[in-house]
Amino acid sequence: MNIRRLYESTIIINAALEDPDIDGVISKVATYIENHGGTILEVNKWGRRRLAYPINKKYNGFYVHIVFETLPNSVPVLERFLVLEDTVLRHLTLQLSDALREYRKERALAAGATSGTVLISTTDEVKEKEAEVPVEVPAEA
Repeated sequence: MNIRRLYESTIIINAALEDPDIDGVISKVATYIENHGGTILEVNKWGRRRLAYPINKKYNGFYVHIVFETLPNSVPVLERFLVLEDTVLRHLTLQLSDALREYRKERALAAGATSGTVLISTTDEVKEKEAEVPVEVPAEA
């Protein structure tokens, strides 16, 4: 029996690309997930950030976090696609547990409401909720 599971993928895209090109890469990945039987629940653009160490002689990356639901056998196909996509510097795909989802939901609700829209999946339907995601900006010295 094939059971759909919830996954999250964090992708680092080459930050040297222009914003429309980065949006194109994000939509290409989202379309690939949907074409292979997945459902996108959430896409968070974390923006450009300095990398901890250079990757392919790049020092900055554009971080994107995607939460999706799909069959387990389509995850290796997605992984292969991300490896072959030359604009993706690194990626990490993990299965989300129910306990972690509940913790994140509670933390977002405790932080308060904001203008950001977060999609939270229930058993049969997807509900749209407003939740604040606090962004910490490091103090520059």
